[in-house]
Amino acid sequence: MPLVQAAGQFAELMAGCRFSDAAGAELDGEGVVADVLSEFARVKQQQAKVIILGNGGSAAIASHVITDLRNVGGLCALTLHEAAPLTCFTNDFGYEQAFAKQVSAFAYPDDLLIAISSSGQSANIVNAVEAANAKGLAVLTLSGFKADNPLRKIGRWNVWLDSSHYGMVELAHLFVLHHITDHLIKS
Repeated sequence: MPLVQAAGQFAELMAGCRFSDAAGAELDGEGVVADVLSEFARVKQQQAKVIILGNGGSAAIASHVITDLRNVGGLCALTLHEAAPLTCFTNDFGYEQAFAKQVSAFAYPDDLLIAISSSGQSANIVNAVEAANAKGLAVLTLSGFKADNPLRKIGRWNVWLDSSHYGMVELAHLFVLHHITDHLIKS
């Protein structure tokens, strides 16, 4: 596929981006952006933290975004996929619980969790969001693939992209998160 055609498909995918709450009610995308920016301000004011989770390419997105949040937002932001703790929790509790056990142990109700999964079906990400919800954290999820994926149903704000193309979904997730963090530069 030529690059220009792929760019057109990406533009169509972004135009079809859907935002919803945990009950499945549609939300205005720019309203979600404003809400997340308010959460960033609250997290900073309360000296809380932003935790971002993902696997594979989504983990790379998480690492990229925490750098932006630290650099331009002055936020305490972290991932939970550093090798030593991740392998420890995986060894002790299984990969499906590795993030959830860390969230249960180290997250506080004032923290914000951002969960990224292209398919929205990664058990370790879904379990971490459920652990965050149990502790009262605000949660933003980003997913793609099937409209009824489990991750899309459990965040306070859920971003979904109607594509099963990993590359496009991952780029769209990074684009959405960059769109949000770019507002921090203007603040």
